[in-house]
Amino acid sequence: MGTGLLILLQIYLLFVSFSSSALGLQKFHIVDVHALTSRNVCSGSKDVERHRSVKSRLKIVDRHGPCSTLPAVEKLSLEQILSKDQSRVESIHRRTSAVSGKDKTSGPLTTSQITAQYGGSYGVGNYIVSVGIGTPSKTLTLVFDTGSDVTWVQCEPCQKHCYMQQEPIFDPSQSSTFSNVSCNSTQCTDISFGCSGSSCLYGVKYGDGSFTVGYYAEDTLTLTPDVIQNFRFGCGQNNSGTFGEIAGLLGLSPSSESFVSQTSEKYQHVFAYCLPALSSSTGYLNFGSSSNMPNTNRTPIHKQSNPLYYYINMTGLAVADQPLQITATVFSNSGMIIDSGTVITRLPPDAYQALRSSFRQHMTQYKMAPSTTLLDTCYDFTGYDNVTIPSVSVQFLNNVSLDLDPNGIFYVFDISQVCLAFAGNRDPGDLGIYGNVQQRTFNVIYDVPNGEIGFSPEAC
Repeated sequence: MGTGLLILLQIYLLFVSFSSSALGLQKFHIVDVHALTSRNVCSGSKDVERHRSVKSRLKIVDRHGPCSTLPAVEKLSLEQILSKDQSRVESIHRRTSAVSGKDKTSGPLTTSQITAQYGGSYGVGNYIVSVGIGTPSKTLTLVFDTGSDVTWVQCEPCQKHCYMQQEPIFDPSQSSTFSNVSCNSTQCTDISFGCSGSSCLYGVKYGDGSFTVGYYAEDTLTLTPDVIQNFRFGCGQNNSGTFGEIAGLLGLSPSSESFVSQTSEKYQHVFAYCLPALSSSTGYLNFGSSSNMPNTNRTPIHKQSNPLYYYINMTGLAVADQPLQITATVFSNSGMIIDSGTVITRLPPDAYQALRSSFRQHMTQYKMAPSTTLLDTCYDFTGYDNVTIPSVSVQFLNNVSLDLDPNGIFYVFDISQVCLAFAGNRDPGDLGIYGNVQQRTFNVIYDVPNGEIGFSPEAC
């Protein structure tokens, strides 16, 4: 065979290995190194024109990036974010493994301490949206969280304590549509916290020790152009912890008092979001059936006794389009939720070890960088304009296979420390969590009536 023909054949085989998965060949991404890092200025949204018809849309911003209007002093380092992320994960693991009742309390809100119910799993909450509350409407910045039920904001007169926040604290006395939820109502019974006189109380203590306690109330919620009357939320009078300068939280869990359940008549228990590839761009949060997109791959929501989370069934992983040899029971024994607030995907130990081993084998040409407390597979891309990385795909029930965006594979501290954005749980029985790094750029639709979660790539 001539030398020229041999060279052409080698080039052809190289091309096929990068572009074809249908023939079972390996698949790689050639990535501009600079595309892995966020800019210093906000570049806005990259969503396509087909999304413009959605009316009920909120802009999603990474609270720690340049698109956020929160003060820079309140923005955490990437290492601090991962530390908070671990607190959230430990909170989720405790909550899903413990079998405990809910404590109730009664008495005036001005007592020295009201014990907050151990509830959601805050920890990080790195994506924020803006909504309006009250009449006239007051704009407030909230973390949105699929792992929390009660929506809450800080409220005047802050009978015990309120932390500093960006916008003025919501003052119920200035809203003509505000009212407290009655202690005798079904809604008060649903949150099972207690009462102060005839008024219902709420309280949530989060995984990192943060808490919020106050009155459970009703008021008008505005998601321009939609106006939602009599929306129930927590009006926080005693709030403390690592909330930064956000005003509160928008709870999107499947529980009965979440935003999703309260607005079911208007939005049919359907919502979707797209998390941006980088913190220097923005995503979106949509509500209603118009959130659906073409080419959506859907996997069932696995119903559990715990209504706070959305459970899905992971069935496998692949690196460079080559399925990893992981026993099916590894995933079924642990179970998995999808969570907007957890940053790094947590896998069963055996699954993570298989992923790490295969990924490292395909990255031997690059110098490894120091590990972090959480992430142990890191690389130094200093001096490279482009790098060649293996594709990583995750599989869910119903033959759903998601080829992750390169920004969904790595967690980037800087070019000299680019880490595989997965971690292993300590125990094989610990719940798996599909985190928000891996969800980047996908339209993730939660279709509760049909019991499905769908994924459509390259949405923002």
